[in-house]
Amino acid sequence: MERIKLTPSAITKAVEASAVIIEGGGVILFPTDTLYGLVADAFSDEAVDKVYEIKGRDEKKPMHCIVADIAMAEKYADISADALLLFERLLPGGLTLILPKRSGVDGGIARGIETIGIRIPNNEFCSQLARAFCKPFTATSANVAGKLPERSIKKILEQFSYASVLQKTSIELIIDAGELPTSQPSTVVDLSGEEPVILREGAIPVGDVWNAIRTEKDN
Repeated sequence: MERIKLTPSAITKAVEASAVIIEGGGVILFPTDTLYGLVADAFSDEAVDKVYEIKGRDEKKPMHCIVADIAMAEKYADISADALLLFERLLPGGLTLILPKRSGVDGGIARGIETIGIRIPNNEFCSQLARAFCKPFTATSANVAGKLPERSIKKILEQFSYASVLQKTSIELIIDAGELPTSQPSTVVDLSGEEPVILREGAIPVGDVWNAIRTEKDN
């Protein structure tokens, strides 16, 4: 596994190297604004299968994706009025929106389901990579299923090696930003039905989500 230390002067190198690997169907370990995650082409069956294998995650549990901006999100998901409010008021940041996927969106994380989970992290590396790759990539925490996410590369790799030595070799590139600050995972809001549903409270308080939606409606 190649490792790139993420510094302001190395971000371009990190983005270019990461884009090449995910374009080729590989998986990288990278930092976000909340936790370290595993990156692969979100709509490649083979690449997404690698991520499920690395994590030991049940394939029936959906994974979400990272996009560069609202314009990219609109190519893959139906953006409701509530979703637009949350995009405009709380993103980029620690929020994942579950939205109805557009017709024709299939493969990878979209296999066999009618929704797609979308993130726009408040993280410069993620933003630049999304623009360089020009498509969504996976946004799932870098941990073995059922174990808590770790904040350092050393502990993450230890966790994977305890589960299976072979899993660790499936990661082709590590973008090392050092030990990340203590943070919760993203807050997850399901907007695929008639009313918003909070599936998980995380980095963004639930009250902020409701305020963003209701303030506009009250006006």
